[in-house]
Amino acid sequence: MREQGPLVHHITNWVTIYGCAAMTRAFGALPVMAHAGEEVEEMTAHAQALVLNIGTLTPELIDSMISAGTKANVLDIPIVLDVVGAGATELRTDACRKILASVHADIIKGNAGEIGTLAGLAAEVKGVESISLAGDRAEAATHLATETKSVVVITGEEDIITDGTSVLLATNGHPRMGEVVGTGCMAASAIGCFAAVEEDHLIAAASALAVYGMAGETAAEEAAGPGTFLPCLIDAVAALDDKTVQARIQIEENGSEKR
Repeated sequence: MREQGPLVHHITNWVTIYGCAAMTRAFGALPVMAHAGEEVEEMTAHAQALVLNIGTLTPELIDSMISAGTKANVLDIPIVLDVVGAGATELRTDACRKILASVHADIIKGNAGEIGTLAGLAAEVKGVESISLAGDRAEAATHLATETKSVVVITGEEDIITDGTSVLLATNGHPRMGEVVGTGCMAASAIGCFAAVEEDHLIAAASALAVYGMAGETAAEEAAGPGTFLPCLIDAVAALDDKTVQARIQIEENGSEKR
């Protein structure tokens, strides 16, 4: 990634947009945040990955996401869709379904409640936080992956990644990552960075989340609290090297550890 410096186009959450850009840059990719419908297709054509995040959704952004996603599909550019708040309101749930009906998302990311909602299961989402899911997280992810023919990610204490057949668990991370605004959106950016350089989207998503979680472990050791955690996280990502990643990465496949 650092050798290639891929461009990752985001149509993303206004609350976390700076953090997403900073995280993308720390990984070694190049961020661009272009939302206007008049330019999203042109910008997408220059990118190696597209990240769509519905965190601060408007009807105009839905149209921009579909335009950008359609262009990405034509050019075989990988798409990451972060379904922030699906299940919390009809607008968000319907927007996700509309996007998925119009565009093939290579990787769909959300928490348990969001993914459960899109999988048709009973789930509760409060704001953008998962409250409950009726059923097993891996089964919900597998069901949605099979239905959409996408890689599906459920983030949490253990991140679940599946293509509908293989199920991976990325177990690196720290509880503080769930206490800081923006870390979920930045996880989608991390996945976009990896998808830009790795054709196997299952491997790309699992590797991104494991490496991102690894940086979270380092940041938690250095930060004095949530206010200093985010800059420490960005620094930790930028400082990662191959030796550290190989020594600390934790990914399990169907219960068997893979390193």
